[in-house]
Amino acid sequence: MSRPRVLIADKLSPRAAEIFEERGVEAVVETGLAPADLEARIGDFDGLAVRSSAKVTAQVLAAGKRLKVVGRAGIGVDNIDVPAATAAGVVVMNTPFGNSVTTAEHAIAMMFALARQLPQADRSTRAGKWEKSRFVGVELTSKVLGLIGCGNIGGIVASRALGLKMRVVAYDPFLSPERAQDLGVEKVDLDQLLARADFITIHTPLNEHTRNLLDADALARTRPGVRIVNCARGGIIDEAALAAAVDSGHVAGAALDVFVEEPARDNPLFTLEQTVVTPHLGASTSEAQENVALQVAEQMADFLTTGAVVNALNMPSVTAEEAPKLRPYMRLLAQLGSFAGQLTRTGLKGAHLTFAGQAAELNTRPLVAAALEALLRPISASVNMVNAPVVARERDIDVQVTTRERVDGYTTLVTLKVLTERGERSVSGTLVHGEEPHIVEIRGIRLDAQLGPCMLYIRNNDTPGFIGRLGTILGNAAINIANFHLGRDQAGGEAIALLEVDQEVPEDVVQALEAIEQVVQVQPLHF
Repeated sequence: MSRPRVLIADKLSPRAAEIFEERGVEAVVETGLAPADLEARIGDFDGLAVRSSAKVTAQVLAAGKRLKVVGRAGIGVDNIDVPAATAAGVVVMNTPFGNSVTTAEHAIAMMFALARQLPQADRSTRAGKWEKSRFVGVELTSKVLGLIGCGNIGGIVASRALGLKMRVVAYDPFLSPERAQDLGVEKVDLDQLLARADFITIHTPLNEHTRNLLDADALARTRPGVRIVNCARGGIIDEAALAAAVDSGHVAGAALDVFVEEPARDNPLFTLEQTVVTPHLGASTSEAQENVALQVAEQMADFLTTGAVVNALNMPSVTAEEAPKLRPYMRLLAQLGSFAGQLTRTGLKGAHLTFAGQAAELNTRPLVAAALEALLRPISASVNMVNAPVVARERDIDVQVTTRERVDGYTTLVTLKVLTERGERSVSGTLVHGEEPHIVEIRGIRLDAQLGPCMLYIRNNDTPGFIGRLGTILGNAAINIANFHLGRDQAGGEAIALLEVDQEVPEDVVQALEAIEQVVQVQPLHF
């Protein structure tokens, strides 16, 4: 079996290529490729490692017929078309923690520079002036710092600010009260933060909810004399509005490391004496550059060799420790989803997964994705684990997940219930000896079956003579039965036969089976 291949398309530490090779992945370094050249080369690779220069467009992704993963050495993925990658089934990873300390420290440095007007004082002194009385600054001690975004980087900034004896308030819809308490910050809404903060620092991604979050209206609601720092992403602040607020004196100063257009050559903030600007240096330390390069190589290599998914933006994460434990469950969920999907003949309205017993303790998100991929494959040939949840949402399929710690009769049990236009049906499965997927219940009827490549599913009324007629028809067609599994809800009630056969069942044989008077449904299945 050939080794996976990764193209390193941006300048990374040489150690990154060594890590790929040590973990059984061939690494090819080709930096500075134009989009057309990258598009022409990517078809030979399973992975693509980039920083911020290489542009991973929809066209590049479409050309990557073998491509499974794109790794970004850093946090922002502005240069990667993530929706196109998701649609193509390509995992997009970043390294959100490799440069967290560096970026947080840059925000703190910018805050000091604003408070004491260090760049302005430096320029003045170099010009031969001695304007000591001009550069009167403010202390950080006892000032209120408002964090917009309190994730990993925001949390580090908070800890440093608390060490400086600042008071910290944070606006972050995803910040739990428990996490806020652990960090020592006060969780507030945006209006409260704007009204109270002496300094504001931004630590949130750029998206539809945060674009121009600090616009003219929001800036007008800030405390007079506020100082604002942005080392996150350009576009979160309306630059023209900020320039006007600084020029008017309402905002005492602003420090920006990021801009709407980069490289930033011409910007209204550049002409203002009260601003500090740097060329996107947030992650620019030797330690951070090394860390993100090594981390992206480790993550991509683990994914390509073991299936571990870490720091993925469009797929549930699976650690290297979880991957072996989840592997048999992935097979089970794929079988449950495929079984239900092949029996679905009308529109899907919902899918409800219940994980019980030991299954309830697992990371269920990748298992749900595996089930959805298999469930939706009959109606969408391009579906995969990466885009299956998106496809389900686009088709208005209601996906629900439930966990139960205990289940009678099994140590672990997973049930998939599907809702269609005709009603509900369910299929349940377990693992035998911890690794062999077995179907143990269909439509509430108990049985115990292993699925083979060719299966035959039959629903029938439980009356004498059915099995004899079934065997005769298959025997006359020279179709050998490898395994035969039966179940019924009660004597004379509804019954299910699930057969593994040695070859595909032809349509004329299916029609002959459907003609048996006891038969309700016949469906060949493939796994």
